[in-house]
Amino acid sequence: MAQDSVDLSCDYQFWMQKLSVWDQASTLETQQDTCVHLARFQEFLRKMYEALKEMDSNTIFERFPTIDQLLAKACWNPFILAYDESQKILIWCLCCLINKEPQNSRQSKLNSWVQGVLSHILSALRFDKEVALFTQGLGYAPIDYYPGLLKNMVLSLASELRENHLNGFNTQRRMTPERLASLSRVCVPLITLPDVDPLVEALLVCHGHEPQEILQPEFFEAVNEAILLKKISLPMSAVVCLWLRHLPSLEKAMLHLFEKLISSERNCLRRIECFIKDSSLPQAACHPAIFRVIDEMFRCALLETDGAPEIIATIQVFTQCFLEALEKENKQLQFALKTYFPYTSPSLAMVLLQDPQDVPRGRWLQTLKHISELLREAVEDQTHGSRGGPLESWFLFIHFGGWAEMVAEQLLRSAAEPPAALLWLLAFYYSPRDGRQQRAQTTVQVKAVLGHLLAMSRSSSLSARDLQTAAGQDTETDPRAPAQQLIRHLLLNFVLWAPGGHTIARDVVTLLAHTAEITHEIIGFLDQTLYRWDRLGIESPRSGKLARELLKELRTQV
Repeated sequence: MAQDSVDLSCDYQFWMQKLSVWDQASTLETQQDTCVHLARFQEFLRKMYEALKEMDSNTIFERFPTIDQLLAKACWNPFILAYDESQKILIWCLCCLINKEPQNSRQSKLNSWVQGVLSHILSALRFDKEVALFTQGLGYAPIDYYPGLLKNMVLSLASELRENHLNGFNTQRRMTPERLASLSRVCVPLITLPDVDPLVEALLVCHGHEPQEILQPEFFEAVNEAILLKKISLPMSAVVCLWLRHLPSLEKAMLHLFEKLISSERNCLRRIECFIKDSSLPQAACHPAIFRVIDEMFRCALLETDGAPEIIATIQVFTQCFLEALEKENKQLQFALKTYFPYTSPSLAMVLLQDPQDVPRGRWLQTLKHISELLREAVEDQTHGSRGGPLESWFLFIHFGGWAEMVAEQLLRSAAEPPAALLWLLAFYYSPRDGRQQRAQTTVQVKAVLGHLLAMSRSSSLSARDLQTAAGQDTETDPRAPAQQLIRHLLLNFVLWAPGGHTIARDVVTLLAHTAEITHEIIGFLDQTLYRWDRLGIESPRSGKLARELLKELRTQV
């Protein structure tokens, strides 16, 4: 608390000096400096109010003898009054100075002064006497006239900007770059006012013909912040223009999404889907340039976390939301597929883009084999125009995880000999860095486990321990190894789908989940399985109920 008090006193002196400078000069530089500091000053006002509301008027002036001067300077600054919630917070601070029962003339005088300042704030805008008399003569009160005037000014400027955008190279009718820059600067403190939305949109959509960006960075930053905090709502076309013209804003939007995902409950894809759709990023990603930036940030997150399952799941959900937005906007023909995935085989991307929902179930196995063949050629033979190597092909493949997750189910639900193509696909999905020989060893190991599981599915009595032994999960092998994770997922699929698996499912999960890390892995697997079943409509009542019960029980344990 003592440190907070010292910090507030230091901040107080800083802002008192700033306000004095702003008050004494009205140059372009001081206006720009004011706009740059508006967000920080509002945060200072919030802290100031939290301190003032705990004191009476006398204590306030003992601690901050010049508080009336600071608030007065702020209240007479039009940029501060127009910015976001600063006007409201100033009113709160002023109310803290009022003495409910004044004991002397000084306190009464202070109350009168506060009331005068409050009247000034609530009068919105001040105009010349002649303007006031004219509007009164027409029967308009200031409270009716000023908002209407602001709205008309905004609409007029927005219309001028649209004409500027259409005029192209007609230099005589174009708005000068200086005026565009000035407009964007003036808009910074006004961005959250609903009546200013048309002007903000027009500025974003209006592209100048200068070699460099002419709108102020502070304008882009303020608009982006207001969008992320849901303080304004702009058409998607304007949001796309913002993120195309100002890369830091797009990056901040992605970081904002990451922060929300990190702070939310782990392994809950429905919630992740809500966050992603609410971010407007999938809709904006219909433009390839934005998609490429977002995809690159996902790639970095994947590399930083060494391929964390949560990141992979998030990429898959984002891709699904993106494809839905692409279909809704009907933009498939506007941009070539190559512009979204430039380093991968177009034929492979085209097959993966098929939604399993749109492919008859009887053709799922055939489609998976085709995907495996194309991937294997791209990874091992480097044909079909693939230039990025195995990891680039794998990065493309994980975007469309619905196909990858169907492989284990297809293998376990078939009594026939496991197709080599599906075994390879499963091994590649879990261990993309393996070489050809190591991946061949993994497929042999997976084939042996599948043989044991299929044999046990025909047994009249199943036990969790026998199942664990058959899968090799009771050995000293590192449980974090990709091959072991693959086998664990085979076991989980088995107990969900096999006729007798339901009776031993809890015992199997208990034996497998012997560390917190593996427990989280199993929770993620169950949540992802339920999410996919729900999307594809392939959930059986019995399997779905069991998966939900297991998921609920495990979540209570972590």
